[in-house]
Amino acid sequence: MKTDAKIKLDVQDELAWEPSIDETKIGVAVDEGVVTLSGEVDSHSKKLAAEKAAKRVSGVKAVAEDIVVKYPSSLDKSDTEIAKAAVDALEWHSSVPNDSVIVKVENGWVSLSGAVKWAYQKYSATNAVKDLVGVKGVSNSISIKQDVKPILVKDTIEEAFERSARIDAKGIMVSTDGNTVTLSGKVNSIKEKEEAEKAAFRAPGVLHVVNKLKVQYYPTYA
Repeated sequence: MKTDAKIKLDVQDELAWEPSIDETKIGVAVDEGVVTLSGEVDSHSKKLAAEKAAKRVSGVKAVAEDIVVKYPSSLDKSDTEIAKAAVDALEWHSSVPNDSVIVKVENGWVSLSGAVKWAYQKYSATNAVKDLVGVKGVSNSISIKQDVKPILVKDTIEEAFERSARIDAKGIMVSTDGNTVTLSGKVNSIKEKEEAEKAAFRAPGVLHVVNKLKVQYYPTYA
């Protein structure tokens, strides 16, 4: 099993490998596999990139990020400007149904609410606004509502896991209860845990995913 010191070094190397990030501006601390990122970046997209980079590292069990987004004064936007830009971005995004999402902005933080039929539409809404200039964070409270009932959803999800090059299906167990899917078992990384959840959400009729997958690092030997 990796030591915290080794995980910290690997996270720092992964941050340095990420071209959009200045790793010298980001602090890394590790405690029993839980990584805490701190520091300051000049865009929300860089904050997300740092978090994703840390999650890619094997041995990382969770990521807590205390990174602050501080835009240069020349790029600072009012809440009204951000809200208008967010509404436009959602309107132009092909995966987000028109007039389905409500936008609220406070101190640069964008809150999304409303209702859509599919999980991918909910997450597309976040993707549409997260990189806008002035955005410091996004809260997505969009609900998923549809009348479709899950048909063979368990088999559909397990087949999707088997097809994916990024998911080791052998360690994942799938159970269903109405429109809710529960994932349990063990995976090798946080990234794999997230990919499994995304795959489950893509199945027709799935409205909720309970992700109980545990991250367990499996060392390799030369």
